[in-house]
Amino acid sequence: MDLNKLRQHGDFEWELPATGRMRVPGVIFASRELVAAMDEKVAEQVANVAGLPGIVAASYAMPDAHWGYGFPIGGVAAFAAEDGGVVSAGGVGFDISCGVRTLLTGLKRADIVAHQARLADLLFARIPAGVGSTGGIRLDAAGMTAMLKGGARWAVQEGYGLAADLAHIEEHGCAAGAEPTAVSEQAKKRQRDEMGTLGSGNHYLEVQEVSEIFDAAAARAYGLAVGDVVVSIHCGSRGLGHQIGTDYLREMAIAAPAAGIALPDRELACAPIQSALGQRYLGAMRAGINCALANRQILTHLTRQAFAAVFPGAQLPLLYDVSHNTCKEETHRVDGQQRRLFVHRKGATRACGPGHAELPPEYAKVGQPVLIGGSMGTASYILAGAAGTEERAFGSACHGAGRAMSRHEATRRWQGRALIDTLATCGILIRSPSARGVAEEAPLAYKDVGAVVDASAHAGLAGKVARLAPLVCIKG
Repeated sequence: MDLNKLRQHGDFEWELPATGRMRVPGVIFASRELVAAMDEKVAEQVANVAGLPGIVAASYAMPDAHWGYGFPIGGVAAFAAEDGGVVSAGGVGFDISCGVRTLLTGLKRADIVAHQARLADLLFARIPAGVGSTGGIRLDAAGMTAMLKGGARWAVQEGYGLAADLAHIEEHGCAAGAEPTAVSEQAKKRQRDEMGTLGSGNHYLEVQEVSEIFDAAAARAYGLAVGDVVVSIHCGSRGLGHQIGTDYLREMAIAAPAAGIALPDRELACAPIQSALGQRYLGAMRAGINCALANRQILTHLTRQAFAAVFPGAQLPLLYDVSHNTCKEETHRVDGQQRRLFVHRKGATRACGPGHAELPPEYAKVGQPVLIGGSMGTASYILAGAAGTEERAFGSACHGAGRAMSRHEATRRWQGRALIDTLATCGILIRSPSARGVAEEAPLAYKDVGAVVDASAHAGLAGKVARLAPLVCIKG
């Protein structure tokens, strides 16, 4: 990206001044090196988002930002309904509520290494992964409606996991205001056999060792110590979320002119929050959130079963579950006033600071766990929402490393089988149904996750708590 078009405010904050149709400035949180490496399309998309009706404060981009559909991936923007603000399907993304949940195991690295291959094989056998993967659950119409309304709460009621899990999930495992009737029959059909599956792309289940602690107090609150083993699950709403995005992007693009919305890019299709279309999308999108939460809850249950078969008595309590691709109605202070806003986070994580009302009591003093997935074979991180982050970016932080090259380019450079063999020599076991999928997700196809995390910390978005090193990765 051309740095000459930006105004620098400190080492990790860059302003794209409001020009032309921009209603607010753009703000990019990143180091000089990360900004310089970003595609020019990121600045273009940040500016386009800044021109949407009812946007408040700024159009933000996180340190892992890269070119996306309409909004940049790593984009954050909030809209006020009373100012004609909009909701954008492109600002949420196709994989609605894609997110990460991390489980504690009570085990150490030596415990895993002694049974590493067996555990990897068992997890791979029990966790459906890959394009078009289906699980053992078949939902009829009534079951689909109940799942879309109930989210992780429905899953627990159906016997998948523990009621105690719900306290450590955003919104206690269920997005209010979900409207299953706003979800198309095609979307429901696509999801009928996909509950409890990882899917493909960058989704994974990873067994990880806590290799470094940066914040002892936060680590204690989260139950983490060096040498501990955790499990992280990264997936979303599968075919249902993708179909919701497809359905509503098409409808929003057609309806935009009649609503007086001039779109700089068709991919930014949106609708006024207070319109019938906007309300229908919010209902469908919240149902998509519940689908993802239920999906991760079922995967948690399957993971616990696999661990129990290898380590009898292992409990695997839930540390936390965070979503990336959402639009949430939240209260934030803007220019000294409390306002209800619709905050889009596309490839960005909510990062509530210490004392936030929605945090579990045991995390209240240190802030929300922010779970950052790395690329396959590299590190992941656990951060904590920082004090003041609500004023900086509506309580948001990065969500991962961010791609540095396309999947096509990655498959030109690497062979999946060779990557699997190389990582095995490093003590990392990969299990995947697709060698091509492994090549697409090669570690060097992503940005340096350490640099992204450092930028988030220096920008005051979230503080570093722990570094996680992979031991086993089940890859879609």
